[in-house]
Amino acid sequence: MSRFLRALILITSIAHLAPTLGVIDFASEHRWPLPWLFGIIFFVVGVGLFPGRALHIMNDRKRSPWGVRLIDLPYYAHWCACLFAILPSVLATLIGLTLYRKIPLGVFFEAYVVGLVVCAYGVFVRRAWFLTKKIDIAIEGLDPKLDGFKIVHLSDLHIGGMTPKSWLERWVTAANECDADLAVVTGDMVTSGVEFHDDIATGLSGLKARAGAYVSMGNHDYFGEGEPLISGLISRGVRVLRNEGELIEHDGKRVYLAAIDDTWTKRDDLARALEGKPEGTSTILLSHDPERFPHAAEKEVELTLSGHTHGGQIAVPFLWRWFSLAHISHHYAVDLYNEGRSWLYVHPGLGTTGPPIRLGIAPAVVLLTLRAKPAA
Repeated sequence: MSRFLRALILITSIAHLAPTLGVIDFASEHRWPLPWLFGIIFFVVGVGLFPGRALHIMNDRKRSPWGVRLIDLPYYAHWCACLFAILPSVLATLIGLTLYRKIPLGVFFEAYVVGLVVCAYGVFVRRAWFLTKKIDIAIEGLDPKLDGFKIVHLSDLHIGGMTPKSWLERWVTAANECDADLAVVTGDMVTSGVEFHDDIATGLSGLKARAGAYVSMGNHDYFGEGEPLISGLISRGVRVLRNEGELIEHDGKRVYLAAIDDTWTKRDDLARALEGKPEGTSTILLSHDPERFPHAAEKEVELTLSGHTHGGQIAVPFLWRWFSLAHISHHYAVDLYNEGRSWLYVHPGLGTTGPPIRLGIAPAVVLLTLRAKPAA
């Protein structure tokens, strides 16, 4: 058992303490026999089911869809509810001891129940309900011929046991309905392992745009072995760019599309990706990790497209642009950023990693339309 997994089990055990006390209190209030036994069962089952679920994510393999629907997803709604209950339980304890010299165990159970409702929505509804977003980006000095150039952007698919191929097919259908000039996927097509590579390659082969479909690699694409995925995509007509670029000429429009490889495993090489850029040609860079944006801006890349953050997966509703879990660990968390005449768009992602939950920030298929802005 890895040190990381042991740490997760410890966190899971701590998160179950307050709900367990709440269950015991609830059983006592309703005069159930042996209320402490209900608490022990709640704790043992809740913690005991976690290692298997975590190992599925760390090495994702194909398994029964019914097992996922009836065990894994309900468990994660419960697991997230236990985490949800921590803060209100701590606050209730502090207030109760200060004002009444008593711990209000009933609040522990109520916090868990509320959390279970909220988290079940995040696991079963919000995660599956994606949007099609349309964004215009006005770029100073952009080639006027590229005004109105449309890019459909997908990212962080994380196809696997929790995110089935059927979801990918829905996203591709929505992307194709955008009638874009260019289709791009900025990495993390897989969660981990290699068993879903064929599903991903087959699904993305249906992605259509007038100038073609292009993919860059993300860190999760190497959580196993990346080469079979790359080969599968290329064999199905999807262009994979790894520290390289390609001049796209279509319908009188000319743009240099480049991509860097994964930054986490230190495969990225921005200089190499841009070395084939013709002088004076507008450039679009695919970079799974948005933290490379300042370097792209220094190289005068007009538009960088990224993902990686998922917008935190959990954010404050309607205020996700400013308040999300992504802001804790990422400078470029989600949406648009600007440095000089260079722009960055950080995609909110379509799939999930870790607990399969989304709250406050929707998965999205994003249509970006370039607008030429006269140079100042």
